[in-house]
Amino acid sequence: MYELTISLRPKSGTPLYEQIYDHIKGEIQDGHIKSGEKLPSTRALCRHLEVSRSTVELAYEQLLSEGYVEAEPCRGYFVSQIEGLYHFERQERKRPEGKQEPEKSYLYDFTPNGVDLKSFPYNAWRKLSRECLTDDRAELFRLGNPQGEYGLRNAICSYLHQARGVNCRPEQVIVGAGSDYLLMLLIMIIGSRHRVALENPTYRQAYRIFENLSCEVCTVDMDSRGMQVDRLRESGADIAFVMPSHQYPLGIVMPIRRRMELLKWADEEPGRYIIEDDYDSEFRYKGKPIPALQGYDSRGRVIYTGTFSKSIAPAIRMSYIVLPPEILSLYQERCSFLSSTVSRVDQLILQKFIEDGYYERHLNKTRALYKSRHDTLLGCLREMKGDFKISGENAGVHLLLHFPGSVPEREMIERAADKGVKVYGLSEYCVETGKENDETVILLGYANMGEEKICEAVKLLEEAWM
Repeated sequence: MYELTISLRPKSGTPLYEQIYDHIKGEIQDGHIKSGEKLPSTRALCRHLEVSRSTVELAYEQLLSEGYVEAEPCRGYFVSQIEGLYHFERQERKRPEGKQEPEKSYLYDFTPNGVDLKSFPYNAWRKLSRECLTDDRAELFRLGNPQGEYGLRNAICSYLHQARGVNCRPEQVIVGAGSDYLLMLLIMIIGSRHRVALENPTYRQAYRIFENLSCEVCTVDMDSRGMQVDRLRESGADIAFVMPSHQYPLGIVMPIRRRMELLKWADEEPGRYIIEDDYDSEFRYKGKPIPALQGYDSRGRVIYTGTFSKSIAPAIRMSYIVLPPEILSLYQERCSFLSSTVSRVDQLILQKFIEDGYYERHLNKTRALYKSRHDTLLGCLREMKGDFKISGENAGVHLLLHFPGSVPEREMIERAADKGVKVYGLSEYCVETGKENDETVILLGYANMGEEKICEAVKLLEEAWM
């Protein structure tokens, strides 16, 4: 019989039975207790360790349930035959070599992905949540339509037609938990044997998704009007991923002529499509909102995607995709078996939020809030001394500063960080690196910073850079 010497730690916070179980399991895995060896009886071990018999029995029961030991009637407990089946390698957790740099904290963060959560319509959302759950509605907790609830899809269609000029029917809309999921679903529908062209610089998350789903991915250079269509033709791509209403990160608004050129490219050969990402078109500060590219498409070549993450809150995880008729047929044939990734309760709340006018009022309030911060940032920057120019300020929730390339981007970011301000370089969004740049471009987002903080942060940037 194998004698056990176990050092129990009653004040460690770990139950005693678990300490006994861990010790015996470790001894078996390390080969110190061989297969077939007999363990002490529960009576003998509880006397030896000076614990209750039930404590030892709990440890043995756990070892029995996991198959480390076997119980033989009238004989006792024996170690199971596990040698040779698999070699256990028990490794202690090691700290990474070298000094661990603590995560730097910042006084101000100009993240271009910010959303002002203080303006979230808590009262309206709470009221609608109560209304949706007041009655015992068991159907809300069953699996719903794979494309999303019809009422929400209808509300989305009405909103898109009125606000974005999108022409679609509820049957064409699929609601999903975030844009990433919907892009993955789209590749499941159309297959991965496509060459996808993205703008450069671009939304890196989309690039990574297409690449990881085995699509052939390339980038196409841009000019002041957006993706260059002649270079798109040269790329050999059959799918173009674009953000025509507000390109991220450059903030370019694609004019009507370039949009028509893009639609013409898509119509030149069968099987060509344009994915239009309309991620933050609600926020525009100069002129009227630019209609979506999809509204000009009469041949079913544009796949339109949008999200409520920017306009309401990221955690809502509610996005949508509008499929042209041809791709909708493929979806019904290949992917309609997939369940919806958004709960029916959340869908109903959002449906009522749109239908009862709360969404429009929230957008107006948020638009005014961001406009105030946008104007404050522009005013502060124009007072800042130095040789730079501003772009991308007419829409969205960030703008860009262009500096002559004498000071590297990394150095400018580090100088700002030394003052407690976090800024972002354009190189993070460039897929093709190594090109010589004659300027350094810094992104400044303002959605989650109040006017007073914006002014304070810009003063620190002036000290750091000028």
